[in-house]
Amino acid sequence: MDSLTRRSFMKTSAAGAGAAASILLGTSKTSWAGANDRVRIAVMGINGRGRSHLGGFSKLKNVEIAAICDVDSRLFPAVVKDLTKNGKAPRTEQDIRVLLEDPDIDAISIATPNHWHSLATIWACQAGKDVYVEKPMTHNIFEGRKVVEAAAKYNRIVQHGTQLRSNPGFQEGINELKNGLIGDVYMARCVCYKWRPDIGKGHPGNPPEGLDWNLWQGPAQEEPFFVNDKGEGIYVHYFWHWVWAYGNGDIGNQGVHQLDAARWGLGVNVPYRVTSMGGMFLWDDAKEIYNVSSTSFMFKGEDNKDKMVTLEVRPWCTNDEAGGTSFGVIFYGSEGWMTFPGYGTYKAYLGKDNKLVKEGNDGNDRYHYQNFIDCVRSRDASKLNAPPIEGHYSSALSHYALTGARVNRVLEIDTAAEQAVNDDEANAMLTRKYREPFVVPEVV
Repeated sequence: MDSLTRRSFMKTSAAGAGAAASILLGTSKTSWAGANDRVRIAVMGINGRGRSHLGGFSKLKNVEIAAICDVDSRLFPAVVKDLTKNGKAPRTEQDIRVLLEDPDIDAISIATPNHWHSLATIWACQAGKDVYVEKPMTHNIFEGRKVVEAAAKYNRIVQHGTQLRSNPGFQEGINELKNGLIGDVYMARCVCYKWRPDIGKGHPGNPPEGLDWNLWQGPAQEEPFFVNDKGEGIYVHYFWHWVWAYGNGDIGNQGVHQLDAARWGLGVNVPYRVTSMGGMFLWDDAKEIYNVSSTSFMFKGEDNKDKMVTLEVRPWCTNDEAGGTSFGVIFYGSEGWMTFPGYGTYKAYLGKDNKLVKEGNDGNDRYHYQNFIDCVRSRDASKLNAPPIEGHYSSALSHYALTGARVNRVLEIDTAAEQAVNDDEANAMLTRKYREPFVVPEVV
């Protein structure tokens, strides 16, 4: 196999008590023999969505889960058992930087908490690895541009985990939308209604043996490990989504899928105005990020006409709006409307009598994984269904929404700079203070 020239860089080892460690960046293939060439993947984060990555990639032809990486070593035995074939087990590592040294790893699949997504992607690009990264691609807007720059600079294939973009049913519906099935489309309504219970109060405690709490926190500032009254981690491994330092609430967790679809259907990128309100309703628990919110975005379309996107998030008992179970996006046009109640389904209605005129249903995560692998082999980033620039724009909408609600005022956006106009407080929330050595650099 051809390989890239090795490049070295200095990083501080989390396992080395702050001592500097020279990490020799890994190598990857620069050309592929074709469909029969095996792609070796390391999955970073093997809980939750990481399990989906393991299942999805392991079902693809000539794709090998060569390594698994997680800061919680307690998760390794069960996953290794599931993945062991013919006596061959995947390698296990807690620190992604160690795996990035391995020249036999071609790609990194990232399913960590949100605050790790961009840094891990940038490090992987610098190491010559291709990347599949879960949504949202970023924890803040600053990180988005850095990921886009890193993918371009190091000529890497980077796929954002908004899998609806690869589903034939969704693609068909968007094509019908753009071809005028419901007339001139002017608005999209996104709904995100997920069942989120009371998680109780937390207090500082001790992380379990096997969990590297320093590595888990990564780019975030150091905080105690919070536990419930039973001594169990209250945020790890799921409810970190509702902590400002690590997650982006359901807006960035589920809502980013619908925001991505709305942008795609309307043909818009950066809003020029964002109005958002939110609060903690129903529960008085350890969550920090709003569980109920309402946001409106205003864009200029390709025709220079205004386009509107709205997003509603709520966590409990609710009516259905989009025709699905808990989420969806609805487009409104001059002749009718179209709903996408899932990741691969659409229904189009026309006229005052809401006549169903067309529908489709074809969706599966494997389409998205396969699109990534196909592009890894071809080295053609233009064929990616969810390239990093799309991941940046869609993730940014969740950040604008949360920021607008936090400062409690309308954000006027400089669409070129992607910053709020004359609002230092809001702009400070569109980046973060990083913790050495887990720093997203200004220059990638």
